[in-house]
Amino acid sequence: MDFLKVSSKSSPSSVAGAIAGMIKDGVPVEIQSVGAGAVNQAVKGIAISRGFLSPVGIEIVCIPSFADIVIDGESRTAIRFSVLPRNNHANDVSYSVPNEERVAEATAEFSE
Repeated sequence: MDFLKVSSKSSPSSVAGAIAGMIKDGVPVEIQSVGAGAVNQAVKGIAISRGFLSPVGIEIVCIPSFADIVIDGESRTAIRFSVLPRNNHANDVSYSVPNEERVAEATAEFSE
């Protein structure tokens, strides 16, 4: 699965825009961050996206998890966030598999 890779230099507003756009398009959002600064920017982006989505009637939930990854041959622990709409009625929203091109486009904007 592809992830939006958020770095410590990522703009929270840009991250929020990508999250809101993907959620509105019915694409589940997976974010990956390594390091405290990157996690901070990701969380701020998620919080800002809620402000973009709430006025149009979409509430979101965020599910954090850990992932062991390898960067430059070194094992690191990443924090991953799954961002989904809060859905009290299971059949109200259907999600497609993420469009790899769209995820790659958004990831390029946020990567270091």
